[in-house]
Amino acid sequence: MVLDKINSPKDLKELSINEMNELAEEIRPLIIKKVNTTGGHMGPNLGIIEATIAMHYVFNSPEDKFVFDVSHQCYTHKILTGRKECFTNPENYYKYTGYTAPEESPHDIFKVGHTSTSVSLATGLAKSRDLKGEKGNVIALIGDGSLSGGEAFEGLDNAAELDSNIIIIVNDNEMSIAENHGGLYKNLRTLRETNGKAELNFFKSLGFDYYYVEEGNNIEQLIETFNKVKNIDHPVVVHIRTLKGKGLPVAEQNKEMFHWINPRILDEQPQNAEPIEDYNSITNEYLYKKAQEDKNLIVINPATPGVHGFTPAFRTKMGKQYTDVGIAEEHAIAYASALAKSGSKPVLAIMSSFLQRTYDQLSQDLALNNSPITMLVYWGGISGADATHLCTFDIPLISNIPNIVYLAPTCKEEYMKMLTWSVDQTEFPVAIRIPTGDLISRGFEDNTDYSKINKYKIEAKGEKVAIIALGTFFKLGEEVKNELRDKLGINATLINPKFITGIDKELLEDLKNAHELVITLEDGLLNGGFGEKIARFYGNSAMKVLNYGSEKEFTDRIPVDKLYEKYHLKKELIAEDIKNCLFEKSPI
Repeated sequence: MVLDKINSPKDLKELSINEMNELAEEIRPLIIKKVNTTGGHMGPNLGIIEATIAMHYVFNSPEDKFVFDVSHQCYTHKILTGRKECFTNPENYYKYTGYTAPEESPHDIFKVGHTSTSVSLATGLAKSRDLKGEKGNVIALIGDGSLSGGEAFEGLDNAAELDSNIIIIVNDNEMSIAENHGGLYKNLRTLRETNGKAELNFFKSLGFDYYYVEEGNNIEQLIETFNKVKNIDHPVVVHIRTLKGKGLPVAEQNKEMFHWINPRILDEQPQNAEPIEDYNSITNEYLYKKAQEDKNLIVINPATPGVHGFTPAFRTKMGKQYTDVGIAEEHAIAYASALAKSGSKPVLAIMSSFLQRTYDQLSQDLALNNSPITMLVYWGGISGADATHLCTFDIPLISNIPNIVYLAPTCKEEYMKMLTWSVDQTEFPVAIRIPTGDLISRGFEDNTDYSKINKYKIEAKGEKVAIIALGTFFKLGEEVKNELRDKLGINATLINPKFITGIDKELLEDLKNAHELVITLEDGLLNGGFGEKIARFYGNSAMKVLNYGSEKEFTDRIPVDKLYEKYHLKKELIAEDIKNCLFEKSPI
């Protein structure tokens, strides 16, 4: 095998074109097998194999610096830079992260997992090189719809003014995660249709030199073009047309489904099982029905429809009442705010990790203007994800901005009541943290009046200890209550707060009468989070408070059970802490 000869990028330079083509065909099944086993980004990596080989053949990494946008296109790069064991040996499949990571290799400059950042990062590298009087190429690879992100434009706008070397490779596979949206992609299509010769050229309009490679999976053509721009003394864009999912027919045909896959998806046999009801399905059923009744309702999504179960069929049925704004969460917030101000009813669906890009828009464009949108936050909570995709920060981020009402349902019934109230009300910007995991039905009708802000619900009245269990951790609260009863003989009070953004002062004050200790449980970051608000309320009183949630840290692929152990988010550990606090010593 040609791959046996490759232990660093320098080894590539001894290969012929035919050998490099053989290498590409050896790498492709390795990626398919590994990703099918572990899960991960399939389509983006299969489409960029040839370009990555050509890049490493022409340029001299790490002296020449590669910056991968999102870095979910870096698998071939890892194979060529001394980490092929992660793809050739199943025992090492989990040894390295799926994103670039400087701690793994000097060929990785940044730890990156979010979109639209490569041009900005590369511009900084190029400017630093120039300030220090150094040489070398700086290459940014951007694709998979990342050009629709605001930072991509900001980076391009700034990079175009550099009077020195910066090479931006635009990987145009005609896709984002789903189909592309936005006027920019119309220009890319025009450039493809004219073999890069159209007079209307977005990149040239900014001041870039421009090259187009129609066969972006052709190593020989890529090498020829990369050699033309190597050591160039001004900013240049190399626009390459590639095939997402190349070499895996099912991924070529269904690019959206195979952008990112769960493990063993290629092994599954087609089944005609009845669809399982989950939070996505009940949300989409409600939204479609509501849209039929009210033509002012519009669903907004920033380029991640799969996260929310917004299938192509759902999007088609919604028609003009569905907008994919591209990878542009900041714009999505402002767009939704303006829709609400104009009398429409926007429902914005967004993943917790990607919400981080929107802080200024949440504060200024939305909350300051008190626009009554509905924002559905998905996947919030402690997880075993990569450091780049943690979803533990949304509670501190949202809950400390005035005017926004952030709700945490514990079950289907509460969620549907909250969603219905939020869409119909016109007083507040409302966010709902959709529960993670399986759909839970508690078998009752929720009669809560959510217009009465920050009113908690006592689910079971007791004494001595009060458990305030937020959202998905309500189940843990029930477990802790039972553990205290069985092990310590304590009949604890169990409270469902429902509201993340405020405190029920009357209820908290009343707890002082028959309780010595309050514990809070939240599936997210403690610092600046929900529990600290409770602790602050009791700060000048005799009430003891224990807060449970995650620490302020970037975890990286640590199993969630280990994190729960570390954070004492287990009923036995919490009960022991309570015992120590009440009867023996301070908890560890």
